[in-house]
Amino acid sequence: MRVLFMCTANSCRSILSEAMFNHLAPQGIEAVSAGSFPKGQVLPRSLTTLEQAGISTAGLSSKGNDAFADNPPDIVITVCDKAAGEACPVYFGPALKAHWGLEDPSDVMGDEAAVDHAFRDTLARIEQRCRAFLALPFERLGRDELKRELDRIGTL
Repeated sequence: MRVLFMCTANSCRSILSEAMFNHLAPQGIEAVSAGSFPKGQVLPRSLTTLEQAGISTAGLSSKGNDAFADNPPDIVITVCDKAAGEACPVYFGPALKAHWGLEDPSDVMGDEAAVDHAFRDTLARIEQRCRAFLALPFERLGRDELKRELDRIGTL
């Protein structure tokens, strides 16, 4: 199973989601990330937050959703409201789609401690959602049931 976490810039929330998901996922389930308008570089604070949490940052990069044209995902999860409102590209065709909205920690203004806290809180919320996703009984869920569960997880 392949899960695509999608955001607008693919520099923060979708990157954090990809890394956390892959950190927790068993073999055979993987996450990738992309942006509808990628920045082309990962926000340094995203990488620092992951490293401080003991999560690998190897291979993380900011890329567009066209990177998956030849290998479409099974599930597309948008993590920012801008990306959720966009139509998924045609080549994502039958992919199951869900929205797990997250406030952008890179928008937080304040001192170093406040920004650090925002990034850590966002990563903790992503971890909670990824754990709930990975605990699903996939073998017993039909497509509609899985969609309902994905939508439920997006409210955690």
